Amino acid sequence: MLTSEQLDRVVVVLVRARNPNNIGAVARAMHDFGFRHLRIVNDYAVPFHNAKSAVDASSVLEAAIEAPSVAEAIADCTLVIGTTAVGERDLNHPLHELPQAADLIRAEIAKPEGRVALLFGSEKTGLSNDELSHCNWLMTIPMYQRPDIRHPSMNLGQAAAVCLFELVRTAETTFAPASTNASAADLERLTTLLLEVLDQTEYTRRHPANCDPAQIRRLVYRMGLESTDAPIWMGILRQIRWKLGQSTEPAD
Repeated sequence: MLTSEQLDRVVVVLVRARNPNNIGAVARAMHDFGFRHLRIVNDYAVPFHNAKSAVDASSVLEAAIEAPSVAEAIADCTLVIGTTAVGERDLNHPLHELPQAADLIRAEIAKPEGRVALLFGSEKTGLSNDELSHCNWLMTIPMYQRPDIRHPSMNLGQAAAVCLFELVRTAETTFAPASTNASAADLERLTTLLLEVLDQTEYTRRHPANCDPAQIRRLVYRMGLESTDAPIWMGILRQIRWKLGQSTEPAD
């Protein structure tokens, strides 16, 4: 079983969820399985605090944080996981089915500084490519494939409940704490610095097809940097930027 401290290291992030009752259903699932941290990312305010579907989960809704962007919602997390029904989507990330994904998540929250964000997208469209670019990898719930169902998937509340239940199930394997991944905030700063250097060296102009911000962000995430690596890489990029004469800010 997960400890209270480990439960607190899991953050559920709902991106562009529009139906208050769906948000309430997620909050109820979180409450039932012992999770407390809910974050909402939306272009406009959604009146979810009094959702009737959130039976006994008012504490989760009251503590929910509304963030203006995915980057801000996950800034303190060391592992960011996007959920997907797969379908015909062209994936640019490693994909794990839920049972294997749950083991990897439990390994991360066993670390003293580990913090995991589970991203769930819009009820209609899921997570966009830009939103997925913030993820380290993706997970999917294995579904029975029927030829008459094109994209088998669960609704938002069901998907969250299944994922959270899988996390709290007793695992046969125990994990020893390991090194901590770089936080999402550090990876976003590193992505911004890299984009600036690419622009200042005119790589962006010469190779525009390789410089989409989401593509560069995925490249940074695939590096699998540890928390001690990110400051070094940011220092290297700042030194390059300073040497190019495009910045008055000296390297660290």
